[in-house]
Amino acid sequence: MSDSSPENPMWPTGASDEYIAARTELDRAEHDLHAEVHRLAALRRDLPPGPVLDDYVFEEGPLDLGLTEPIEEVSLVELFGDRDTLVVYHMMFHPGEQEVCPMCSLWVDGLHGVSRHILRHAAFAVIAKAPVAEIRGWAQRRGWDGLRFASSFKNTFNLDVHAETESGDQLPMFSVFRREGDQVRHFYTQRANFMDDAEGAFDMLNPIWGILDLTPTGRGDWYAGNTYAGRQRGYLGEL
Repeated sequence: MSDSSPENPMWPTGASDEYIAARTELDRAEHDLHAEVHRLAALRRDLPPGPVLDDYVFEEGPLDLGLTEPIEEVSLVELFGDRDTLVVYHMMFHPGEQEVCPMCSLWVDGLHGVSRHILRHAAFAVIAKAPVAEIRGWAQRRGWDGLRFASSFKNTFNLDVHAETESGDQLPMFSVFRREGDQVRHFYTQRANFMDDAEGAFDMLNPIWGILDLTPTGRGDWYAGNTYAGRQRGYLGEL
């Protein structure tokens, strides 16, 4: 990268030489990070084949969350539709809970917004352990129309893919699966925490962290909540 001043700098007229030098150095670091992200993506693509999974049977309702019927059985391979790749968000929702984990709600809020773009490349579904009626009730409160929600209440899918612990705790995860004929093979899974339990394992999959990191105060210890009590441009609702 050239050390000369760019033709269209990323700072207003009047910036000090000290600011320009620091911002230019930061640009180099951001450029390096971008290259590292692409290197990691290539490493994922080069993973050896994962295990073949059972063809689990889930319960699913219509895309229109205002409808309560029909509730149908759908197999794991059927969740692929006409795609060879399936992206799954494992939503942390225990049977009998009144509401979903706030951070999972944040993730699905974002996934709902970009789902039409995901579907151009892969099938997408949200899977949770709670019964299908409980999942759909929460999804309707959040306005998640158009997403596929599947309940694993009657199978061992969550436990087998380690989205559930032996004690029944549910874990938030992203997984990618590949269809090979009538079989489904695991490709990649990432939980919210790394293998050593450090936080932030899939922060890059939601822009909120990156945007907060742009601000002078950073992300701090902010944690999503399911109720938003403030107003901005006339909005009052759940977040």
